[in-house]
Amino acid sequence: MRAMGVRTKKGPRFLLTPEWWPEDRDLRDPTKRSSGLCRALEPGSPVPVTVKHAPPDFASQLCSQQLRDSGQVTSLFEPQQFQRVEFSRMASEYDVVNLGQGFPDFPPPDFAVQAFQLALSSDFMLNQYTKAFGYPPLTEILASFFGKLLGQEIDPLKNVLVTVGAYGALFTAFQALVDEGDEVIIIEPFFDCYEPMTLMAGGRPVFVTLKLSPTQDGELDSASNWQLDPTELASKFTSRTKALVLNTPNNPLGKVFSEAELELVASLCQQHDVICISDEVYQWLVYDGHQHISIASLPGMWERTLTIGSAGKSFSATGWKVGWALGPDRLLKHLRTVHQNTIYHCPTQGQAAVAQSFQHEQAHFGQASSYFVQLPEAVLRSRDHMVRSLQSVGLRPVIPQGSYFLIADISDFKSKMPDLPGDAEEPYDSRFVKWMIRNKGLAAIPASIFYSMPHRKHFDHYVRFCFVKDESTLQAMDEKLQRWKTELRP
Repeated sequence: MRAMGVRTKKGPRFLLTPEWWPEDRDLRDPTKRSSGLCRALEPGSPVPVTVKHAPPDFASQLCSQQLRDSGQVTSLFEPQQFQRVEFSRMASEYDVVNLGQGFPDFPPPDFAVQAFQLALSSDFMLNQYTKAFGYPPLTEILASFFGKLLGQEIDPLKNVLVTVGAYGALFTAFQALVDEGDEVIIIEPFFDCYEPMTLMAGGRPVFVTLKLSPTQDGELDSASNWQLDPTELASKFTSRTKALVLNTPNNPLGKVFSEAELELVASLCQQHDVICISDEVYQWLVYDGHQHISIASLPGMWERTLTIGSAGKSFSATGWKVGWALGPDRLLKHLRTVHQNTIYHCPTQGQAAVAQSFQHEQAHFGQASSYFVQLPEAVLRSRDHMVRSLQSVGLRPVIPQGSYFLIADISDFKSKMPDLPGDAEEPYDSRFVKWMIRNKGLAAIPASIFYSMPHRKHFDHYVRFCFVKDESTLQAMDEKLQRWKTELRP
C-alpha cells in the first residue's frame, strides 16, 4: 500500500503507511475493520493512523465510506517525499546516468577533507559529546562569518544552533514555531519537505505560485522570469499566518530572489508580524553576476528571520549532514527546546571539520583562492554544458540563476507522445521521467512534485535535472543524449 494522507476540515492530517495492522484483519471486509481505526479518522481526532495489510485503494475506500460522504474530507494527498524516494530508487535499479538526486559526484575541497581527517585523528575527545547546541569552535566561526554578512553582532550561544543538516534545522523550526491551525505561506515551486513538515506540526500550508513572464519566440526561459505577484502574495496573509518560507536560491527552479522581491516579502512579514524561515543552503552557488541577498540583512528582518544554512552544500559534502539556524534568541530558544528533546546533539567530528573549513574560507573570503569563489565558477561550466546538451533532443531548459538544479520544459514531448504508460491520474512529467529512466538511461525528477496538489496539473510539463556533476558524468549524459538524438532522426 502506498502511503496516503487525509486532510479534514478540522483537526490534524493523517498519514496512512504500511506499518501496523493485526495480522488477522481483512481490510477488504468493512465488518472486520477496527472501530479504533474509524475513530482515528474522525475529524478532530489527534490519533495518527498506520495500516499494514490493506488493498492498494484502501485509503480512498475508507475515506469515501467514513468521511467523504459527510463532506469532512477535503482531499487525499500522497506525501511528496515518498515520490522523490521512488524516483531515486528507480534510478538505482536501471543502468542510468543519475541527474535526479541533488548531490555532487566529485570530492570536497582538499582543505575540507584534511579537516575531517584531522578531526578523526588529532584529539580523541572529539569522539565524545560536545555542547548540545553546537561545537563551540563551530558556533563561534559561524557567528563571526555570518555576522559580517548579515550586519549583526551574533552571539554564538544565543543566535546559532547546529543541526543535523539544513533538513534538521527546517524540521526543528517547524516543530518549534508552528502550532495547530497556524498558516504557513509557501512559495511554489518549493523544496518538497516544506508541506509535510508544516502538516506534521499541525499547520496549514498556504501556497503562492511564482508567475512565468512570457519570453520571445526561440529564447530560452530564465528563472528570473518567474516572479511573485505582489497582490496575490499580499492576499495570502491573514490573522492566522505564523510564518513564510523563503528559499533563495530556489530548489527546483534555480531562481535567486531580487532585492525588490525580498523587500516585498519583508514588508509583508513586518506588516503582519510573521516569521520568515529563509532556506539559503545554495547561497554560494549563484551565477551570471547575480547576487544572493539574505533577507535577514534587510532593515527590521533580523528579529523575525531564521536563516538556515548547510555545510554539505557549502563544501560539496552532503553526507556530512551539518547544518545550522541563525536568528534572534526569542526564536532560537524554542528551536533549542525541540533540539534538546529530539536529537540532542550532532556528531562532534563533523562539526570540527566544518569549523576548520569555515576558518579557511574566512581567511580567503572574496579572493580567487576562496572555495566559495571557485565552486560557482566550476559549476557554471557544468550548467552551461547541460543546457546545451539537453537542447539537442528537444528539451528546453530554464536557465537557473543559482542552486544545483535546472528545470526543463518537456511540452514538445507532451504534445507528440501524450499517452505514456502510467496511471491515468499520474502527472505527465512523472510518467515521462519513468519512461526516460527505462528507455533513455537518464534519471531526473518530475517538477510537479514541487507543487501543491491543486497546481500540479498546471506544471506537469517540466522535469528537474541536477548539473552539479563531474565531467565524466556529463560526458556519460552526452552519450545517452546522442543515442536519443539519433533515434529522433527520420
